[in-house]
Amino acid sequence: MNRRKLVAYLDTYLRLAEIEDVSQNGLQVEGPEEVTKVAFAVDSCLTTFQQAVAAGAQLLIVHHGLFWSSPLRLTGPHFRRVRTLIEGGCGLYAAHLPLDAHPQVGNNAELARLLDLRDVHPFGTYHGVEIGMAGLLDPPLEIPALIGRLIQTLGTPPVRVLAHGPAEATRVACISGAAAEMMDQVEAAGLDTYVTGETNHVFFHQAAERSLNVVFAGHYATETLGVKALARHLEERFGLETLFLDVPTGM
Repeated sequence: MNRRKLVAYLDTYLRLAEIEDVSQNGLQVEGPEEVTKVAFAVDSCLTTFQQAVAAGAQLLIVHHGLFWSSPLRLTGPHFRRVRTLIEGGCGLYAAHLPLDAHPQVGNNAELARLLDLRDVHPFGTYHGVEIGMAGLLDPPLEIPALIGRLIQTLGTPPVRVLAHGPAEATRVACISGAAAEMMDQVEAAGLDTYVTGETNHVFFHQAAERSLNVVFAGHYATETLGVKALARHLEERFGLETLFLDVPTGM
């Protein structure tokens, strides 16, 4: 497939122009004109770049790209990453918030689907865009059962669970990655359980004082879902060969 046509399709399908983001979303490193194999990964790092090149991919699509709001010099690790892609004939495409928020292949749409939430709707405003999803568990799930469903879904246990809410989860919000600071929106919406990615010390009391169940399922784990779903979409629509590069961080 022609790279320009694929990139144009991705830009439109993922609604890049509509979503404000600190990530410089879209094509970040130009690769070959023709694309037959596309690799997918969560992070831009030397390991994923080396694996994509070794697999013969002409394009790597990631959630966390190389280029953000601040310019970076092409020195040290950053230079080695870019050199690996260029010398290996592999381009790089990034989709950060657009892949969190997408209603079909987004991280949070996938998380809500895999948790079997009902009446799912967009939730959680960030930079003017609703990036998460919320819905109902019917029947409700006791917190240990919800954790079991997450382990089955993500293949890894949560990083931390703060069970400060009701014994059964009923009204659930999902925002992947680093979104613990959005607990105020969870409380304001009358939800009782929040599934997000990563945490730190300060959020213990935030959850306790709001009487919320908060499951920190892992930044990496919750953001594998979107790139996998996008890979399936491109396979079905264009017949492209795809592969997922699993480089977990434990975070």
